[in-house]
Amino acid sequence: MLWQFITILGLGSANPTPLVIWHGMGDSCCNPLSMGSIIRMVEAQIPDIYTLSIKIGETTVEDIMNGFLKPIPEQITMACEQVKSDPNLVNGFNAMGFSQGGQFLRALVQQCDGIKVHNLISIGGQHQGVFGFPKCPADVAFCESLRDMLNNYAYNSIVQNHLVQAEYWHDSLHEETYKSSNIFLPDLNNDNTINEVYKQRLIGLNKFVMVKFTADTMVQPIASEWFGFYTPGQATEVQSLQESDLYTKDQLGLKIMDNNGQLVFLATDGDHLQFSNEWFIANIIPYLQ
Repeated sequence: MLWQFITILGLGSANPTPLVIWHGMGDSCCNPLSMGSIIRMVEAQIPDIYTLSIKIGETTVEDIMNGFLKPIPEQITMACEQVKSDPNLVNGFNAMGFSQGGQFLRALVQQCDGIKVHNLISIGGQHQGVFGFPKCPADVAFCESLRDMLNNYAYNSIVQNHLVQAEYWHDSLHEETYKSSNIFLPDLNNDNTINEVYKQRLIGLNKFVMVKFTADTMVQPIASEWFGFYTPGQATEVQSLQESDLYTKDQLGLKIMDNNGQLVFLATDGDHLQFSNEWFIANIIPYLQ
């Protein structure tokens, strides 16, 4: 009887699953109005939760600029080191990425040895990339130059190694060029060769939650937020994940995950990353508990 009481008491006092967050383009780890607000909301709903907000660089200014300029593979390596060196994360964690932070955290799941991610939540992430850059974050003047660069030189080797957004630029009119010249996304999605490690690590998730913003004016096409994209060879008709070769050939394990109920597709009205606290609490918090 005493043993049962101690067991129940121990279970009741277990710490919440830690949370790792990765911000989006033009943001930083520690902006009190963006990631800081999210962390406070999570902490209010899940007392005593430990959170780590990924920071790429020594300062918040570096973190913001690295979201534009530091090659994604280098960022994944840095994030992997942060996560693996944190004693609070040794028993696993949930991961939540905003905008490009969504695909970056998926890369962390697939490429970082020795970590355990339970649930991966992608909020507005572009898992098949983007083809079009119609809108930039407010007050980021550099963004206009970035737009011009992507439209004209996305697959130039210099651009690929010095402009983050070029590394998930997916030109559906020139699929073979995309697959051969893009240094990040085709590898991550097993478009050229099947990396079984990537596949098994993704399948190893409990849930992969993808949030789509139905009125998104920043991401083209919006379907990329649910792992869909333009049908190859044109940039008008959109195909869903389930209609794509990525799924039908199951090159990344997503078909297996879908059949197992591991994929969760959520949608909310609003522009890019625009949601209410009430929506977040009702729809996202359950996957963080």
